Formats: sequence, structure tokens, C-alpha cells
Amino acid sequence: MTIHMKSGTAADRGFIGEYLDSLALVERLHRLLLDVLKDEFERVGVLDINPVQALLLFNVGDNEVTAGELKSRGYYQGSNVSYNLKKLVEMGYMHHKRCEIDRRAVRVRLTEKGRAIHAAVGELFARHAQGLQEGDVLDFDQINGINATLRRVERYWADQIRYIY
Repeated sequence: MTIHMKSGTAADRGFIGEYLDSLALVERLHRLLLDVLKDEFERVGVLDINPVQALLLFNVGDNEVTAGELKSRGYYQGSNVSYNLKKLVEMGYMHHKRCEIDRRAVRVRLTEKGRAIHAAVGELFARHAQGLQEGDVLDFDQINGINATLRRVERYWADQIRYIY
């Protein structure tokens, strides 16, 4: 099924048009987030990791996890999680060790160097949150409503994977 809905008003395109706009916006927002991270790390002179790796370090935080847990907990949204973990270990941003129970699995946690990146990303996000509020872009109720809506879409998509296919 091919749907082309780029022209016309929102009312002309109906719900499907708005849904497609939402999908495109989510994708653009993710790409912009990666660009913001890239620019921040270039600004402070951290050039050895990419934005996806920086976001992965931020999301791991104080946890010790396996690659599978990163994906199942929603910390990482890529198909190349093992590659990025291996690179982060090689560059000294993460420690790794074999699981005691399942020797095939490897658990990772941040090193001091990785915690510095985690902190830098956290500070960036805190500045963004403050700017969004102080610039009257979003208030608490609005961001809370956005999150509630996105969680409903997330549940719907997850149900499609679990129950339809």
C-alpha cells in the first residue's frame, strides 16, 4: 500500500496525513537530537565518540547491563549495539565482563571516562529543559501531555509487534 499525502491541508489529508506527519516529525527530532549531541561534543573537543555512542553512555548511566538489556529496556534503538559497545570498551568509556551465569553474555558499565560523557549529556539536556521552560516553548503540563501521548503510541506499536505478527 503506497500512501502519498504531502499536499493539501491537514483537513484534506485527514487522520492518515496527520499520522504520517507525526512519524516524519519523530524521525526528524531523533536526527536533530543526534546533531545537537554532535555539535556539543565538537564544541567541547570530544571527537572520538559519535552521538549515538554518547546517547548510549547517557542511557546506561549507573547501570550494569548486557547488550540485550540495552535494547529491551529501550536504552538503545539501533541494530549495531554490539559494535558500539565494543568500540566504547576499546576507547575506555566502558568496562566489560562475562556474566557469571551465562558465559556468552557480557555485562558493561561506564568507566570514569564514560561517566564524564554521561554527565556532559545530562548537563546539555538540563540546559535544554531550562531553555524550553524559560523560553515559553513548553510548560510542565504540555511536556507531560506529549509524553503521555507518545507512550500510548509506543504501547500501540509494541502491541502490533507482539500480537499481530
